[in-house]
Amino acid sequence: MLTTFLVAAIALQPQKIDGIDKLVTAFMSKNSVPGLSIAVVVDGKLAWSKGYGLADVENRVPATTATEYRTASIGKTMTATAAMLLVEEGKLDLNADIREYCPAFPQKAWRITPWNLLTHTSGIRHYGGPHDQEEQTSAVHYDNVIDAMAPFKDDPLQFEPGTKWQYSTYGFDVLGCVIEGASHTNFLTVMRTAVWEPAGMSATRDDDPAAIIPNRAAKYTRVAGQIRNAPMIDMSNKMAAGGYLTTIVDLAHFLEAVMDGRLVKPATFQQMITPAKLSNREAVGYGLGWGVETEEWKDDRWVFHGGSTPGVSGFVAMMPKHRFAVAFLTNLDELPERNELAEDVTRLVLDFGPRKP
Repeated sequence: MLTTFLVAAIALQPQKIDGIDKLVTAFMSKNSVPGLSIAVVVDGKLAWSKGYGLADVENRVPATTATEYRTASIGKTMTATAAMLLVEEGKLDLNADIREYCPAFPQKAWRITPWNLLTHTSGIRHYGGPHDQEEQTSAVHYDNVIDAMAPFKDDPLQFEPGTKWQYSTYGFDVLGCVIEGASHTNFLTVMRTAVWEPAGMSATRDDDPAAIIPNRAAKYTRVAGQIRNAPMIDMSNKMAAGGYLTTIVDLAHFLEAVMDGRLVKPATFQQMITPAKLSNREAVGYGLGWGVETEEWKDDRWVFHGGSTPGVSGFVAMMPKHRFAVAFLTNLDELPERNELAEDVTRLVLDFGPRKP
């Protein structure tokens, strides 16, 4: 217990904060990031958070810890948590045919399970093909998770489920339909009552472009080296895959709740952060809704997820045995070296030493 207390105290020392300031400002300067909010969780509790730069460049609105950013694919960790809560309740079988819960998804050449959806081994395609840009910048509004499957549900699978790993946002769209069917409850209601409210995430919701939402960040992209306003998109075509709004404090509360076992049970969380294995027994760098390094680091595991859609980029990372996490959200898309920034902050706070050049 004494060691844990000392680690927490060190994390709050001014020189640690100064070090994080330098890392963040250098990252923002290098990548021309308008606004960024960051949080650090130490000993399983939110230890520090701060906003940098501007949430809205045109109106000179500062980024703060209350700024609302789109989660993008970081939201997959929340959706996966909702699914695994249903598994714990006996309402969802990871090895069942997904059509038992989502009959609106057409029959395919091979059987797909919820496990395949959670591990990105389903064979359901990601973006791409002749309508790639149209799909990524869609402004079409879908009223529910079933209608949102329209752009891809009739396409053939790209491989037999379980034989390959291929990241698929659309696979998580189908997971939203599965969650709704297994729970017999509206998908967003499940997210709110099963995940966000129990975790104390009072500012987290769906990213409805028509809603008036206080503190929502403006969104930016880079065109020919210049920062421009990002195109307006409607995330209802990928709600379950990351169409949420959150603040950095809420995101930290989610990480706290996950590590404390206040959402899924500790054994379930361990299952989620264990690298999945393909049918040939090859381990992949992804578990059930979480990216996972296949090799341990400091007798722990680097558990993470990034996210980027037009106008936003973010990253979360955890070292569960250390009860440590770092998360940051920005209002600029396609940012490089997000994992590196998270690692640098981790190394600084936990005194692991700097990365090798």
